[in-house]
Amino acid sequence: MRQREFKNIRLQSEDVAETTYQPVACAKTYRLIIVRKNLSIEKGEQRLFDDYRYFFYLTNDWVSTPTALVLRANQRCNQENLNAQLLGGVRALQAPVDNLESNWAYMVMTALAWNMKAWWALWPTLTPGRWHEQQQREQTTVLRMEFKTFVNAFVRLPCQIVRTSRRLLYRVLNWNPWQHVFFRTIAQLRC
Repeated sequence: MRQREFKNIRLQSEDVAETTYQPVACAKTYRLIIVRKNLSIEKGEQRLFDDYRYFFYLTNDWVSTPTALVLRANQRCNQENLNAQLLGGVRALQAPVDNLESNWAYMVMTALAWNMKAWWALWPTLTPGRWHEQQQREQTTVLRMEFKTFVNAFVRLPCQIVRTSRRLLYRVLNWNPWQHVFFRTIAQLRC
């Protein structure tokens, strides 16, 4: 990225502060958490300038720490990414037909496809030992993977089927970086 001189934004530091806030039309007081992110804008090897961005979180939770609330809000933002994938990747929110029964069937099919992706990510049990952390990262990545990427990595595998006298052989004809996850899941399904 540095050689091609792309513009890169890096987080240098993050400051969290809190105060009370009462909107004009409300009788209730809320907790306002303010996050200031110190970002450095870089292009190639050069640091262009520093930038500050502010994020505001309004809550009625008076018990949790400000850092915990910010982390929880960031996890909720991941739900927005999932909703965007439902809209673009699975097209769950774009029913192609004009009557309610067909739209319902289409929604069921897309929900099943989405559940299959989540099931595929969560199915393989993590082996204890030296591969545990890597398998946990792979599991999280597959779970957050866009649906189109999931289909290309795990469903659309070119395969040659060879029938011998008493068994079927499946020969995978190309390689992709998720193949070891695919075979690990298949091996656990057979058990």
